[in-house]
Amino acid sequence: MMQITLERGELVESRHRVHLAAVRVGEAPVAWSGNPRLVTFVRSAAKPFQALPLVEEGAVERWQIPSNELALCCASHSGEPVHIEGVRRLLDRIDVSEEELECGPQLPTHQPSAHALLARGEAPMPIHNNCSGKHAGMLALARHLGWARRGYRRSGHPVQERMVAEVARWTGLESEEIVRGVDGCGVVCFGLPLEALALAFARLGEAAKREEKGSVTVLEAMVAHPFHVAGSGRLCTRLMEVTEGRTVAKLGAEGVYAALDRRQGIGIALKVEDGARRACEVALMESLHQLGSLEPGERESLSEWVSPPVLNTRGEAAAHLRSQGSLEGPGTEGAR
Repeated sequence: MMQITLERGELVESRHRVHLAAVRVGEAPVAWSGNPRLVTFVRSAAKPFQALPLVEEGAVERWQIPSNELALCCASHSGEPVHIEGVRRLLDRIDVSEEELECGPQLPTHQPSAHALLARGEAPMPIHNNCSGKHAGMLALARHLGWARRGYRRSGHPVQERMVAEVARWTGLESEEIVRGVDGCGVVCFGLPLEALALAFARLGEAAKREEKGSVTVLEAMVAHPFHVAGSGRLCTRLMEVTEGRTVAKLGAEGVYAALDRRQGIGIALKVEDGARRACEVALMESLHQLGSLEPGERESLSEWVSPPVLNTRGEAAAHLRSQGSLEGPGTEGAR
């Protein structure tokens, strides 16, 4: 089983257990760690599928939503100026006011942007929420289909029922099999097996190869605008930049990460058992390495997530995160 350890001096101070599934469409699992059927809330890793109805129901075409704004609908953005400006443009495009966002206020996760906001004497607003792009997309869908906009985030609203149906479609699950909860931004979130999430990403890649409009449009928006999907110093952004869109990745809260290796047709979904964000990025990098998803030199370009230091209050490297253990399965034999 793969684990991510925090090593301080000569001791392993902490261990983070990693559950993972890697699959291809129509094949036996490629690789796994721990329990690949672990049921967990996939959180923001579902966002590409929550953006698909915008394309498939015609909202993107009607409102002429450009790819950078569609990428924001898939984003857990850092709240940097380009993100805020983009979400505001999307809201203006669909003639919806900023006050209708129901995601709640949040300081930008990008520290310089948060400091700048506070230095101006401004309070964080829902537009600064890392999920404001997703919420703007949901408002666009509601406006396009004539559904009530108020309460669009709640279970039972047509927007959320449409989202559940889309996730069911790609995972191969029945809607009733998907566990529902409330996400950090207030919308419905989905609990499902890691294998199902990995399969959804693999199917998304296969559909894009068949040039299905929804899949192509969403994936190309993400890879054409990786900064809009996350932001400065973020692995989602850098991975798509370094691999030139060959690998697509989406972070989820509580130690979840999902990715698509477009070249090999492999969908990947992982969950760090204790929910540690610091461990899931290292786990994703090691998984991509063992699966042979990275070209020579790409791992070095992403080295800050391979074995990142943990700094003390002086800014010194006091400890390091490292991966231990190998994935199981036939898809890792050539890369170990």
